[in-house]
Amino acid sequence: QVQVVESGGGLVQAGGSLRLSCAAPGSIFSINAMGWYRQAPGKARELVAAITSGEGTNYADFVKGRFTISRDNAKNTVYLQMNSLKPQDTAVYYCTATLRVRMMAWLTDYWGQGTQVTVSS
Repeated sequence: QVQVVESGGGLVQAGGSLRLSCAAPGSIFSINAMGWYRQAPGKARELVAAITSGEGTNYADFVKGRFTISRDNAKNTVYLQMNSLKPQDTAVYYCTATLRVRMMAWLTDYWGQGTQVTVSS
């Protein structure tokens, strides 16, 4: 069973920063895209940012200029640096990785359990 594990959430004041990390197992064959989604109470899950294996990036408009996604392919890890946080950024943040567990396996999306980010005003 492949597990994608997030860390780095917490409570921060508005204007502050947090860095989220997400690691996929080292034993898998390859990882394509990795990304972050979030879900606030009563709202649908939404894309925050994504990064391809070639490090192309895509950001939701509401985080452009504030959040930065990056990855360390040697560690199978993706990061989300969140600056200038706002109370409306409060949500559970989920990591996702599209990966191939073995050479001939299908590309499959795996999700982490989520990490809570709370921004106080």
